Amino acid sequence: MAEMSLLIFVLCHIFFLVAKQATAQQDFLYQFCLNDKGNYTLNSTYHANLNHLLNTFPSSQNDNGYGFYNLSYGKGSDQVYAIGLCRGDAKPDDCRSCLNDSTHLLPDICPKQKEAVGWYDTCMLHYSNRSMLGSPNTTTTVFYMCNTHNVSSSNVKAYFSSLKRLLDDLRSIAASGDSLRKYATGSASAPDVSTIYALVQCTPDLSELQCIHCLDMVYGLIPQCCDGKVGGRVVGRTCNIRYEKYLFYGSTDDTSPTSPTVTTAPPPSINNTISNVTEAQITYDPVNETESAESVQYNFNTIRVATDQFSEENKLGQGGFGAVYKGKLPDGQNIAVKRLSRDSGQGDLEFKNEVMLVAKLQHRNLVRLLGSSLERSERLLVYEFVENSSLDHFIFGTVQIINLHDYVDTRKRANLDWDIRYKIIGGVARGLLYLHEDSRLRIIHRDLKASNILLDEEMHPKISDFEMARLFVVNQIQGNTSRIVGTYGYMAPEYAMHGQFSVKSDVFSFGVLLLEIISGQKNNCFRRGEHVGDLLSYTWRIWREGNASKMVDPLMRVGSGSEIMRCIHIGLLCVQENIANRPTMNVIVLMLNSNSLSLPLPSEPAFFIHSNMGSDSRMNAESSNHSKSEFIIESINDASITELYPR
Repeated sequence: MAEMSLLIFVLCHIFFLVAKQATAQQDFLYQFCLNDKGNYTLNSTYHANLNHLLNTFPSSQNDNGYGFYNLSYGKGSDQVYAIGLCRGDAKPDDCRSCLNDSTHLLPDICPKQKEAVGWYDTCMLHYSNRSMLGSPNTTTTVFYMCNTHNVSSSNVKAYFSSLKRLLDDLRSIAASGDSLRKYATGSASAPDVSTIYALVQCTPDLSELQCIHCLDMVYGLIPQCCDGKVGGRVVGRTCNIRYEKYLFYGSTDDTSPTSPTVTTAPPPSINNTISNVTEAQITYDPVNETESAESVQYNFNTIRVATDQFSEENKLGQGGFGAVYKGKLPDGQNIAVKRLSRDSGQGDLEFKNEVMLVAKLQHRNLVRLLGSSLERSERLLVYEFVENSSLDHFIFGTVQIINLHDYVDTRKRANLDWDIRYKIIGGVARGLLYLHEDSRLRIIHRDLKASNILLDEEMHPKISDFEMARLFVVNQIQGNTSRIVGTYGYMAPEYAMHGQFSVKSDVFSFGVLLLEIISGQKNNCFRRGEHVGDLLSYTWRIWREGNASKMVDPLMRVGSGSEIMRCIHIGLLCVQENIANRPTMNVIVLMLNSNSLSLPLPSEPAFFIHSNMGSDSRMNAESSNHSKSEFIIESINDASITELYPR
């Protein structure tokens, strides 16, 4: 009998262990195994340190009391760091149980990666070979989920207007020093549903400004993942948000008195909740770097047939590097084909390397490169086709010939109300931020302008033309070149005069573009009443006089006046002559999304080229290679390339 009791006890204990292991192996909502951070060898010192850290990680001794854990173990290159965060409403025992499950599952899913991050519904675990404290991360490790139910088309604007106000309020509460959890929940009335509920959270190691910035960046991803949906979540390593039409969170012991409180029916069952969401990875997560150049190669004859022998009827435009044609592949997909000039001087290997670099750039606000063709002397770049042509066809109020049978209707400009223009400004800013900071590459575009911003059928902007872009290594801040390429009026003074380019060169171009979008006129051919000159000097003068509204496009149906004035202010900050005074794109995106953030006063813009210069006009400048060299502008009128060479 004793042996039978012992056997029953052993079997029950085994069953308990198996059940516990099965619970621990439930799938994450999402996880990232970060291969670019390096791998460790099994049974190495790093592996042993990681195991030790994870075995001791979730305990009451290393909890800060608010569901946030931060530990490290080891020394030197073998030191391992780990951060754990539980949702603000998770009870201590539930929090530690969730993190304990994570410590078992994450190493199994990412068996050799030194850095990995995984999310359950109520907790997140992140370990690495580097310290992560106080380091905001918003886009390189992000996933989203969205409710499949749509807001009715007639209520979309009002619904998301209510959501925006709610999220803005919760951001302030979560980011403030009064919220030790960096967590806030609340509700608001919204059309189509009686109440909309939302949750926002940052890791407690972030400062107030860092938390605001992180949440603003995450807010900016809602239109990309969950546009028109009644619920969704965007989850990053240092901050996350969620909103639903039902109450999905519980109460906390330290709920801020300023946080809205709600009483409603309990949330649906977990099975019902899961059936109402779809999961997808952020579209611009970097592609597999082992992808070969051959995998994106098109047959030249296929492209020639698709474009009807590169016919004039299919010609979309002409730039300095070649012509662009519309085409249709055999499967019915529309494409845009850039046929590079044969005298570009680019070798085969250089061309292939450039194609592979651009192919890795994946972001909603960048035109996607589908592939290329390299046969004989022909070099073709095949891009996604963007329906609404380029931004300059909309914002500049003159008739412009596009091809032999088409022209621009000036009424297009009047159809661009402020909401659309503001969406374009924000999208371009996010695309540039991705290029500068969030892609695995660091890219300086060097030719940002209205004609290089394409608009899709929903008027979302996509930055195009990367032929002149320069690749920076991660820690490189500035570069020099003796071959200056760009477009008249958009080039930063340090670049046009000295060949010095950096992310701040793109910031200058962005500022010019922003002011063009607001005014509806070109920077180098600005006319308002009796004033004829350049846009920057006019904007600066009337801004100092307190009359900045005079430069706003009179054809635009005005929305928020304060929002427009804020954007003019941001534009002037971008075009300052002093590089150090210009904000980075990171800060610009924050300025655009946070009205509570105060803006510094701008200094005088750079006036390095005057508006009365023609195609043969010259300017004397000091270059990095010549003490006094004479430069000539080879092309004007917003041609795709403006090249300045010493003569």
